Amino acid sequence: MATGKALINRAAPSPAAKRRLPYGNDGGLQLHQLEQLLNSLEKKVEENPKNCGLPLSIHQQPPPSASDLMAADKFVMDAAPPLSLQQLIAADDIVYIVYFGEHSGEKTLQQIEENHHSYLLSVKENEDAAKSSLVYSYKHTINGFAALLSPLEASKLSKMEEVVSVLRSHPRKYEIHTTRSWEFAGVEEAMKSSENMNKEDIWLKSSYGKDVIVGLLDNGVWPESESFNDEGMGPIPKSWKGICQTGDEFNSSNCNKKIIGARYYIKGYEAYYGPLNRTLDYLSPRDKDGHGTHTSSTAAGRRVTGISALGGFASGTASGGAPLARLAIYKVCWAVPGHGKEDGNTCFEEDMLAAIDDAVADGVDVLSISIGTKDSLPFNQDGIAIGALHAVKQNVVVACSAGNSGPTPSTLSNPAPWIITVAASSVDRIFLSPAVLGNGMKLPGQTVTPHKLQKKLYPLVYAGQVANPDVPKNLSGQCLPGSLSSKTAKGKIVLCLRGNGTRVGKGMEVKRAGGIGFILGNSLANGDELAADAHILPATAVNYQNSLKIMDYIHSSKTPTAYIVPGTTVLDIKPAPFMAAFSSRGPSDISPEILKPDITAPGLNILAAWSEASSPTKLEADKRVVKYNILSGTSMSCPHIGGAAALLKAMHPRWSSAAIRSALITSAGQKNNQGSMITDASSNPADPFQYGGGHFRPAKAADPGLVYDASYTDYLLYLCSIGVKIDYTFTCPKHSMGPLNLNYPTLAIPRLRDSVTLVRTVTNVGGSKSIYFVSMKPPLGILVKIWPPILHFNRVGEKRNFTITVKVADSSITGKGEKPYGFGWYMWSDGIHNVRSPMAVSVA
Repeated sequence: MATGKALINRAAPSPAAKRRLPYGNDGGLQLHQLEQLLNSLEKKVEENPKNCGLPLSIHQQPPPSASDLMAADKFVMDAAPPLSLQQLIAADDIVYIVYFGEHSGEKTLQQIEENHHSYLLSVKENEDAAKSSLVYSYKHTINGFAALLSPLEASKLSKMEEVVSVLRSHPRKYEIHTTRSWEFAGVEEAMKSSENMNKEDIWLKSSYGKDVIVGLLDNGVWPESESFNDEGMGPIPKSWKGICQTGDEFNSSNCNKKIIGARYYIKGYEAYYGPLNRTLDYLSPRDKDGHGTHTSSTAAGRRVTGISALGGFASGTASGGAPLARLAIYKVCWAVPGHGKEDGNTCFEEDMLAAIDDAVADGVDVLSISIGTKDSLPFNQDGIAIGALHAVKQNVVVACSAGNSGPTPSTLSNPAPWIITVAASSVDRIFLSPAVLGNGMKLPGQTVTPHKLQKKLYPLVYAGQVANPDVPKNLSGQCLPGSLSSKTAKGKIVLCLRGNGTRVGKGMEVKRAGGIGFILGNSLANGDELAADAHILPATAVNYQNSLKIMDYIHSSKTPTAYIVPGTTVLDIKPAPFMAAFSSRGPSDISPEILKPDITAPGLNILAAWSEASSPTKLEADKRVVKYNILSGTSMSCPHIGGAAALLKAMHPRWSSAAIRSALITSAGQKNNQGSMITDASSNPADPFQYGGGHFRPAKAADPGLVYDASYTDYLLYLCSIGVKIDYTFTCPKHSMGPLNLNYPTLAIPRLRDSVTLVRTVTNVGGSKSIYFVSMKPPLGILVKIWPPILHFNRVGEKRNFTITVKVADSSITGKGEKPYGFGWYMWSDGIHNVRSPMAVSVA
């Protein structure tokens, strides 16, 4: 087999047995063994057809040894058990993505599709089989196709010299990965009145992102929302080449001068699950979930006055980051059969790649993608990373959510250096709802439920005390579906602990069991992070310390009682921001030489537009309809960066995507509104593996002074340095520059032994004549030397190189204990601009 390419199967087994792959890393056959076995069988059939029955067991071929697996350059992995050879042969085709990298030469779209068809014809029986197997042909910026293939056909294609990689499709479940958030970020509300207009305001300087096109990959949009009205907007930009695709309850009139285009992609989903159940979702760009409407309006929704969440919470004026930018909607995520909306949607790589391919051809300037996976995938095996690289080549800014798997280290999604990876933090607003205990103790909590209790004390119990007897003890306190006894929970306020299950699902279980209200208690990992939800009964959420106090009170009192005070909106809370506990952390397992995430933005309790086909909790039993809703997640922080990038695009249309990323990172803030360093949700000091450069400050990013630029070629050289090939038209140099030398605005050095010297290049985008001086705070036990320490610039656009030498001075104090990294920073300053770069160093 050819080296350097991999056939990758990363899908969890399908619920349908017939869709399980007949091989795995659990003793089943690998592809090369399967091919040998079938070739041997074919030979036996030719020699003696009568003695070749199909009941031959897969285990007649010995399972691969560890050395076999290590030697195989192309392998697949699956958790499905080994099947018989008869099942192997009868197995359904599944979707594989065959990726070629970059387009070579000048070819028409038809010629590209014909070329893809020729590859299919080389492994399929006939023309019809080849044609019917094609799912997508990626022919704009991405070169590849998705097709229904057998494992053997996929293996044959992976051997071909032109093929970079062959990926088996798998669903990516996105996680729930805005009035106050933009004001908190320093974006002035200049339209309140003409007297208040500030000429330095970034909205005014960027014309509110006018005519920048922001593309959203998500689960659609609710076009009737006031956040998407096009009143006063001018003609659609001539650069727009997209379409308004119609479908269920979505026609061409649902696009306007705000939502200028909409498409949906479902072929990969339907190849896996079968035809869409149209009672679960719309076969159109319309959003039945709410998530896509929320993210779209956060990035580029219009200014809408007098709005609030259910119950009047967070009332005020809602606006996206770039209110006069245009929106292009790409629906790639769909309802999961057999699951409720509260469990989220699923998204397939072949659908996302098709959407990115179209979005770039359509003319988007920014892509916001609040989708990720918990898997750590090499970049040539990661559909989002592949698609984003091709988008960035066309100077499209790509922002992606970091994921919601925190606070555990090394959990982040979307770590590619050409992507802006966005973490989540709080704003200075809470929805105060104290829990009053019978002993007089009043403990602060948060809620956005409109349901209220009569002002009196009610019996209080811990969920474990009223759980059904068959519920395991380790789960009994978590209010999981069916876990509570209606005989003992009825009429009581129930304390439920976070952990397994959804927050709103816990409230539903308390109501099912007849509880009159519930208190959601944080775990140690959640700390002070309180996600406010619109529960279907009176409720409040309390932090970890207060949940312990409530538990102590319950166990120490013969008749514990409590009352939940109705929630109110409180502004100017301190300290803020702090890092959300759910926000995924670095370092990246895939690219430890790139400091990720890049930046943090508001993602906790964010108000934005909502689908009127979905309730605020998404629970089936919740029949409430809202126009705006409060959600939490890196899915919410990502479109904040998408909106900020649109403002910078409007101000600096010639800047590269890397320059915009650099401006955002180096201008970010590391202090909260008390002047102290940002903390995590448990009030411990946060670090760059939580927030990257810091909390985003769009107004500062508009004038960063210097930027660290990078090109498509720079990214290919970086990939060469880590042994990854994505573009086969590009020849890697014999001597790699090393991954540390990618011109990135941050610095991460894993396992430093002695010393290392690397090069950075900055481009002047500030004053025509300027002098920058360097300052720094190295990590403990590390010496850092930057040369030259002074940079002179005579014109805008001028570049200057400098070297950074990092040396271990005292390995005994650098990154010891639970935290192997030490952190520091260096900064270039001309007295006006502070261009700050965080550092993370671990010692071998």
